[in-house]
Amino acid sequence: MLHRFLFLLILTLVLLGCQNEQFDLIITNGIIYDGSGDEPIATDIGIIDDRIVKVGTIRNKTGADEVLDAKGQAVAPGFINMLSWGAGSLANDGRSMSGIKQGVTLELFGEGTSPGPLNPEMQQSRWGDNEDDYNWRTLGESLQWMEENGISTNVGSFIGATTLRIHEVGRSDREPTDEEMQNMRGLVREAMEEGAMGLGTSLIYAPAFYASTEELIELSKVVAEYNGMYISHIRSEGNRFVESVDELLKIGKEAGLHAEIHHLKAAGKDNWHKLDEVIDRVESARAEGQPVTANMYTYEAASTSLAAIFPPWTQDGGHERWIERLKDPETRAQIVEEINTPSDDWENFYLMSGGGENIIVVGFRSDELQQYVGMTLSEIAEKRGKDEVETAVDLTIEDNNRIGSIYYLMSEENVERQVQLPWMSFGSDGGTFAAEGDILNRLMHPRAWGNFARLFAKYVRDLELLSVEEAVHRLTGLPATNLKLYNRGFIKEGYYADLVIFRPETIQDHATFDEPHQYATGVDHVFVNGIQVLKNGEHTGNYGGRFVKGPGFPRD
Repeated sequence: MLHRFLFLLILTLVLLGCQNEQFDLIITNGIIYDGSGDEPIATDIGIIDDRIVKVGTIRNKTGADEVLDAKGQAVAPGFINMLSWGAGSLANDGRSMSGIKQGVTLELFGEGTSPGPLNPEMQQSRWGDNEDDYNWRTLGESLQWMEENGISTNVGSFIGATTLRIHEVGRSDREPTDEEMQNMRGLVREAMEEGAMGLGTSLIYAPAFYASTEELIELSKVVAEYNGMYISHIRSEGNRFVESVDELLKIGKEAGLHAEIHHLKAAGKDNWHKLDEVIDRVESARAEGQPVTANMYTYEAASTSLAAIFPPWTQDGGHERWIERLKDPETRAQIVEEINTPSDDWENFYLMSGGGENIIVVGFRSDELQQYVGMTLSEIAEKRGKDEVETAVDLTIEDNNRIGSIYYLMSEENVERQVQLPWMSFGSDGGTFAAEGDILNRLMHPRAWGNFARLFAKYVRDLELLSVEEAVHRLTGLPATNLKLYNRGFIKEGYYADLVIFRPETIQDHATFDEPHQYATGVDHVFVNGIQVLKNGEHTGNYGGRFVKGPGFPRD
């Protein structure tokens, strides 16, 4: 009798507890993909303020301020963009339209360059002479400024090794002095304690190209003290692809930290076969216990500046010295010859692309040159009656600019193979924009508008290379674990309510290289820290985004 009495008492208390459950929001009738890669389950989610407080059946929903009927749709953690160039666009427009409409709730910056730290000269270059207009100095201050200024998506960043070099060494091709190196270590330490994710590099570009492996190891050792990550656009994705992956593995091993390859690719037809060897190297290191991962975007074409066809030495000393060299007839002739000559000493995007017919020029400043936007370098050269490389030099001088360009470098077969790697996450390598105003006059890579939706539409649904649950894991739980994020990346009780509700059967990218400014469809609702920023596919005008801090940030 006593056991029966206790049972009834407990049952009564449970029922009363259920009746008294209070939530700000209940999401019901959804299929929950929790970010782990496990099979989804049909259950409810209860949210209070910015947190998930219940994952499970909620019988009494009358106490909730709002009940959202997910109607059998997928409910997943918010997607993590491992490589975003959205810092500038978000500073001007915090809505993050092209990202939010794909379910992205965390944009990560810092591929080589980062919004901070800035020395006085760098601040003046950014804001001008009036010091009252200077908004930040450190990396942490820049991200906090974004949060306070209003952003719909969360933001985080690596500290850029290029930014560190410019801060201390400038743009010159030389080793840092002992004092400069000590200062750079100090800046890394400051950034990690503010919440940086780790150290980011972009080693094909000057002045990052000038940094030695040993310099990067020393900076990474500081990151390792805070359990952060080394993440890199490696020194070569082409002729020295394998050797550059070896360099990344060496940095990770000697510094004692997790290493990740940014936008993994084998660039240039002659290098496509090298992907096999790179995968073997990474998987061998992983088998030996070294933490190594990669991210990618889901397209065959890359995008960077036309400056990528020029040897790095030409940019020693910065932009003005580069243009001076291009204008000097003798130096120009040497540069043109080097661009046309195969070499393993630097990443030659002209030869990797197979020539100007596979290079689309998209980003001029000059009004007079706008007539060439969207044309291949070959077409521009023919129209001007000049050699392709000579035309590239002329355009650079005339525009006094690096000139945005799209390069067809990769094979679809390799893209499909990479998508299936269990240690692969995803990044757009693009900004986050609204399809309105001046942006409509700018041709760009479609990856900013469709990278994440394309993963589900093409590689999950059409080609069946991944299951929905695995794709969700690679966009959420995997990168969150790699980054060591605090209570993000999974649907778990106590975790932040970064959630996306979408339709796997209809999610679709629409952006193309000819018409990039097209939003993805199929994502209906997005919550960032419990605040709904997308409702029925439309932006709510809410700004729920925060500065998401890395593992070095001190917590209670």
